[in-house]
Parts: sequence; C-alpha cells; structure tokens
Amino acid sequence: MSEKKVILFIVEGSSDEAALGTIMKEYFSGNEVQFVVVHGDIALKDYVSADYIIRKINELAENIRQKYRYSLDDFIRVIHIADMDGGYISKDDVKEAEVEGIQYFLDHIDTKNVEAVIRRNQSKGEILFKLRKTGKINGIPYRIYFNSCNLEHVLYGELKDFSDEEKETLSDDFAEKYEGQVERFISFISEPEIAVSGTYQKTWDYIQKGRNSLNRHSNMHLLFDRNNPLTVKKE
Repeated sequence: MSEKKVILFIVEGSSDEAALGTIMKEYFSGNEVQFVVVHGDIALKDYVSADYIIRKINELAENIRQKYRYSLDDFIRVIHIADMDGGYISKDDVKEAEVEGIQYFLDHIDTKNVEAVIRRNQSKGEILFKLRKTGKINGIPYRIYFNSCNLEHVLYGELKDFSDEEKETLSDDFAEKYEGQVERFISFISEPEIAVSGTYQKTWDYIQKGRNSLNRHSNMHLLFDRNNPLTVKKE
C-alpha cells in the first residue's frame, strides 16, 4: 500500500495537466497526485454513452492503479475536470456558417453541420448529467468540475481555437506564474467573474442555463473550499 493516499485527476489534454499539475500537487502535497490525460473530451468519444461512462471512468482509474501497483484503498478521490464547449445552449444558438470545425462565441456556436452539433450537445449533456450525479466510482469518491467554454477561456480569458503549440506555451507560462503561489491561484479561480457561487450541484444547475456554458465560468474553486465536506482537504 502506498504511504500517501492517491488523488486522481482526469483531464482532457496534456496542456491541462501542464497548467494545473504543479498547482494541484503543491496544494495536495500530503497526498500523491496522479493525472490521466484522455486526449479529448471523454463525453464526445464515439464509444461513450451515458450508460457506459461510469465504466469508462473506472477503467481509467484501474489503469493507474495497475500501473503504479496501488490498492483500491489507496485512492481517496477521483477529480474530473471537463470543458463545457457550449454543450447546454439552445438549438437556436447553433448557427450554420462556412467555418472549419466549430467556432465558439459568447452567444452562439458557428458550424457547417448544425444538426451534428445539436446531437453532440444532447449526448454530452446526458453524459455530464450522469457524472454530476455520480458520487462514487468503484467506491472512490468522485466529482466532476467544469470550465466554460473551456480551460483556456477560464485561465487566459480568451475564447478562441488555440493550436496545440499555443496551448503548450500558455500552459507552461501559467504554471510558471503560479508555481509556489497556490493561494494566489485560488484567489484567481475564486474571482466573482469566474467562480460560480453555490453548492456543487447548484453550480451545475447554473452552467446548464441559457448561454452560461459559453461564458467564462468555472466551479474549480470548490476544490479548495475547506468548509465544503464534499471536497478534498489539504492534508
């Protein structure tokens, strides 16, 4: 058995780990922090559905357990960080346009294939609802936290389609900026223009309304709320 208890973070990209990894490892230094990068939005994978998603999350945790030879009792939390990508907006806010891929704005989405994006949003919404209502994965406490429209929007204040190279540069700069300054990061992510107020479930209720899933919001600050019994405490 590991001497330290394990906190498992699930993130969408390597730039997410680069931006947040040092901060989380410093804050939760009394525990062992591991990251799983799923290389994309797990809710949008072709093989994932609301019925299958819990099993998939468990598989990710099991892979880490086997890789590092942890016991199941070593895990104290699975923390999943996901982008909203405008997943809860109205169908009327998905607009047809001659663009490559999907382009996000604060009040709508542009795409060549409106129906495909609407179907994507519906499927993603069902999966996220399943995950937000899930308290445990194979007996391990689980929580999913959101960034809207995505992590780059929240951390860097700009809504655009960053290239992988740009994401890498931005995440490295961000990590360097907050290295050794966790409390400064907590202050940043808790600013009223970013942090959605309320309980864990209330923040999810909020992000589902109107165009909130396109606007710059996050509930990651709840990770650091020492008064919330559902969050991981720093040892």
